[in-house]
Amino acid sequence: MRIWIAAAVMVALPLPAFAAGPADIPAAIYTDPPADKAHPAAMEVVHIPSGKVAINGIVYIAQGAGPHPTVILCHGLPGNEKSLDLAQAMRRAGWTVVTFNYRGSWGSPGDYRFSQNLEDADAVLAFARDPANAVKLRIDPKRLVIMGHSMGGWVTALTAAHDKALLGAAMISAGNMGWLGKLPRDQAVKALGSNGMEALAGTTPALMADEIIANTDSFDFVKAAPQLMGTNLFILTSDDGLAPMSNALSTAIAKAGGSGMKTMHVATDHSWSDARIRLQAEILRWLATLAPQN
Repeated sequence: MRIWIAAAVMVALPLPAFAAGPADIPAAIYTDPPADKAHPAAMEVVHIPSGKVAINGIVYIAQGAGPHPTVILCHGLPGNEKSLDLAQAMRRAGWTVVTFNYRGSWGSPGDYRFSQNLEDADAVLAFARDPANAVKLRIDPKRLVIMGHSMGGWVTALTAAHDKALLGAAMISAGNMGWLGKLPRDQAVKALGSNGMEALAGTTPALMADEIIANTDSFDFVKAAPQLMGTNLFILTSDDGLAPMSNALSTAIAKAGGSGMKTMHVATDHSWSDARIRLQAEILRWLATLAPQN
């Protein structure tokens, strides 16, 4: 009887409201937006033409009629950390996010090649800018941002260097493939094969090393500094040993008088394993400077 009475009293009491998050954490990290039944958030599987095949992608569509500013999110090598928590946070903040798998990776057809990663990023941007796709997916083709982690940060830098219509670009713990090409071949092979090859098709660490060595100069994102001078560029580094690569790029841009660049170092590992909320917060604050939400 006493247990029943206690339970009845608990039911009668008003439930406590969810505590608000810290003042310095964007609400989209811990709060779902009010539902929009007319234009709900959605997830759309897409197949994006690139080369002679169609690569796999998923679009995280923000709720609301849109069109929405949109992030093209590039994963690394092989892409074990795809930053989908970041994609979800960006969507809650009103951004549509396009994730994709390069040719030869994670089930996308074709053989894996670094040069094709760059082509695939261009193909995804072209897909997002296609008027029919933009309408269907509520994408604003004039407000596109490219963002990438690790090797995806390299893709981001070289893509932003030639795509001047982008709203901005963010590099997260980027690895410079051109720098790796300067290593002795055996060291490059070892480095490239250290993360697992199970998700990649038609390649080996030796093939990847040979491609990088053959393209050392064109793959070096520091050499793209002159083309990134006016880009709204956010460079985030971590305690993974790769920070000097990104620092070389930011130093080159700064010395040349570049504007619009933001840099940040966080004491965490390559995958930001113990700083995922921090990563989301920093990215959302930066995105808000590019396209403030109404």
